[in-house]
Amino acid sequence: MATVLMCRRLPGLSRVTAFSTTAKRKAERGSSKSKKEKRDKPGAAKTGTESGATIQLLKPQDYRVLYNPAAYAKGRAGSQQHVDRDSSQALGDTFTSPGTTQALQTFPTASSQALPPIRNALPKAKSSTLLEQTILATLYKKEAEKEKQELHNSKEDPRMFQKGRPEYRSLSCNSAEPAQTLPAEEGDSILQSVAGCEGSPGILTDSFLKLSRLPAERRAALVSDPGFSALCHRAVTAIRLFSTPDLIQVLKACVPLAVPASHPLLDACEAEFCRRAWDMGLEQLLLVADCWRCLDRSVPSYLGILFSYANLHWQDLTLPQFVQLLYIIGEGRRSPADLAQKVESMILKHLDAFTLEELGAICLGLFKSLGEISDHVMRRIADRVALQMEDMSTYALVNVLKMLRYTRMDHLPLMRELGKVIPARIPATNIQGIMHITLTYSSLHFFDEDVLAAVATSLPSKVSYCRSKDAAKFLWSFGCLDYEPPNEELFYSSLIKQLHAKLHEFSKFPEHLLTALLGLAFVKRFPEELIDFALREEFVWKTRGSKYELNKDLFTLGRSVEIERPTYRGSRLSPQLCQEFTEIALSFAEREIYVRPEIVEATSLLESMLGGPEYVKNHMILPHTRSSDLEVRLAMDGHPIPFNFKDPVAAKKLKDMGVSLTDDLMSQLIQGR
Repeated sequence: MATVLMCRRLPGLSRVTAFSTTAKRKAERGSSKSKKEKRDKPGAAKTGTESGATIQLLKPQDYRVLYNPAAYAKGRAGSQQHVDRDSSQALGDTFTSPGTTQALQTFPTASSQALPPIRNALPKAKSSTLLEQTILATLYKKEAEKEKQELHNSKEDPRMFQKGRPEYRSLSCNSAEPAQTLPAEEGDSILQSVAGCEGSPGILTDSFLKLSRLPAERRAALVSDPGFSALCHRAVTAIRLFSTPDLIQVLKACVPLAVPASHPLLDACEAEFCRRAWDMGLEQLLLVADCWRCLDRSVPSYLGILFSYANLHWQDLTLPQFVQLLYIIGEGRRSPADLAQKVESMILKHLDAFTLEELGAICLGLFKSLGEISDHVMRRIADRVALQMEDMSTYALVNVLKMLRYTRMDHLPLMRELGKVIPARIPATNIQGIMHITLTYSSLHFFDEDVLAAVATSLPSKVSYCRSKDAAKFLWSFGCLDYEPPNEELFYSSLIKQLHAKLHEFSKFPEHLLTALLGLAFVKRFPEELIDFALREEFVWKTRGSKYELNKDLFTLGRSVEIERPTYRGSRLSPQLCQEFTEIALSFAEREIYVRPEIVEATSLLESMLGGPEYVKNHMILPHTRSSDLEVRLAMDGHPIPFNFKDPVAAKKLKDMGVSLTDDLMSQLIQGR
């Protein structure tokens, strides 16, 4: 009789093991596990009795286990999906089943955690669900205004770096610049004076500038004023007659006037600036690009010309112009491939001269545009930030952390310094900033109890400001780091409540619900109402329209609920879907999991220690876990037993590669020809 040792992290959904800066690692505390066991329902599956057979593996003399987060990034930081959903999720989800243990750690691809069971297994009536959604809908409007208070102002916060140097005044459109305000009644006289004259470009420009200095309430009413519409029409008609400086002044005036992004005047201005771009200077081009940003207007054609112009005049860029260009690149969500190498050289050239806020702006621009950056350059940036972190604003610091996460840079000095600086800042940081800080620790598998405890303490009072994405990332991060905060019940219950409040968002962003539910499952919490919602046919159908690959996440959630919550009576995936998802998971494992360097190395070491490949089998015992399992079989005396005489991967490679043994071929072989 043999004992089967399945190298797997179970029970419950497995999570990433972090390397810790805290001496008392949460995973080392027996109290944490006992608390989890008490929380489980009596009807939940129990772990099987463990066998007494053991195997002692001696540590090879020169054996090293290397920590390398970058090994888990696909092609650098992964696809757009990995960036949006957290680049740490680019590795297969590792879930667990009762009665087994996992030695080889695996890293999840979907981000999620589960919520505590709200009710027992009986499915909720659809009418009740609709009523609940109707009631919640009335609350969403009230929460919207409160939520705005917490969100970063995208027009101002990313532009804080511009206050560090006077040169930015000529490169950016600062709508907050103090200007002498005109009386509200002058608005009518300005429009009347324009209507009664020819309206030369100079007069039109002066009129726009004066109108932009009216009080805010009067400016707000101008867009619907017939006189203002007539003024805009005259400007469009005479657009070719404006000098470039005058046309720029008109565009700048449109910002405080809050001219809608789709206004005909802006259409005409964009076309004219594209026509003139090659005759303008870089300073003017950057200023106009900043105006478009302030007006929330997408101008890909204009940005394309700007980037081409900058590429040709790269040697002429000053430090402020370079930073402003990186800001514009980020806001345009587009990284010109031909500028990547030049950007790196410029960063290294001015690294010591950048202000800390400028470094934050550079990192944000690269992050938003998915710009490539080498490990060497990112490490140099991190080196400087680690030395001056206390002098850096939280907003700029969060931007650096975004890029650190994107590049999967394991910069220990920065992370250790962050653990000293950031906990005291958490209460004053908005919810999106806190989410990015937490996600950085999760993505880099770095555990710091002081930081996580500060996050957990502050979150319940701020949870109403969480978007569905934020709530999902918090749950995912805490589950991956295997940390249950002192206020865990309040922490998880508040996030679960917020998921219910954001239920309407999951139709548009189904990935966030799956992220949340999978993450909650890491801490053995299964909110059955939300799970029932996620596994309904309507929701499953919505996932098919997502820009992300969510089939594996659905499969992981569905199978995990079956194993961990046998009393669950809600919606389930159909057998046909489960079979389809199983095939997808197996195919994914062969392409992405079995071939990972650390898994190949672990397999090779086990084979060497045990006596050959026939003693170890690398496969997925439970396909929904998307993890690599190393199976070893032991006799009762602890000695390994050979059992893996068929290598499915090798067999597949040899399939259809043989030749027919004919008499002629045999004759040639025997004769040595």
